[in-house]
Amino acid sequence: RRDGILTDRAALHQAIVEGALLRIRPKIMTVSVIIVGLLPILFSQGTGADVMKRIAAPLVGGMVSAALLSLILIPVVYSLWYGKALPDKE
Repeated sequence: RRDGILTDRAALHQAIVEGALLRIRPKIMTVSVIIVGLLPILFSQGTGADVMKRIAAPLVGGMVSAALLSLILIPVVYSLWYGKALPDKE
């Protein structure tokens, strides 16, 4: 990298890995707190529990899939998209 500009694919890969590593801990903390908060709703048996379970289950699935999407799929697509325009290694 030169002055924040990516010069080759190795620099792009390094930037993607560094960015993903910076985001993994906050993302996992957020997802785990939300899922732990929704667990009582998922396993409740009281009045109105059947309605709340239908709301909580997609939320849990959405949080897990959003975390995987932002930590794995988006960096891969970014690498494929912008890696084509960069040379291999200088």
